[in-house]
Amino acid sequence: MKGALFSLFGGLCITMQGIFNARMSDAIGGWHTTSMVHIIAFIIAMSIYMNVRDGKGRSFKKVPFLYLIGGSFGVIVVFSELTAIHKIGPASAIAILLVSQILTAFVIESKGWFGERKIPITLRQGVGLTMMLVGVILFQL
Repeated sequence: MKGALFSLFGGLCITMQGIFNARMSDAIGGWHTTSMVHIIAFIIAMSIYMNVRDGKGRSFKKVPFLYLIGGSFGVIVVFSELTAIHKIGPASAIAILLVSQILTAFVIESKGWFGERKIPITLRQGVGLTMMLVGVILFQL
């Protein structure tokens, strides 16, 4: 239940972030917005870290480099999402983003990439993914 609540909260925040970032980029431009968003997020994350310190900071040496650069995807996410919102609007941009996110996660899980537990592909999952794709296409019409 806790995981579902965090997922719901994350989805709400992704949508709000995209819309806020798109509006900010109207005033200062896409790359300036992306930079500002990440600077502010870094300050907030470091403030929380300094007060919570729940991780094992000395364990960074054990983390593969590929995983350490995972945050850099955020730069692409922010810029791509704010640009998509400008071009096709928030609802369409978020719908496509979410389906893309689900498809990517499905491929990663079905292949067992990046240390994820490999799951078998079922007909039900294929039907569900197809229905989502059709839904996004119908939403665009």
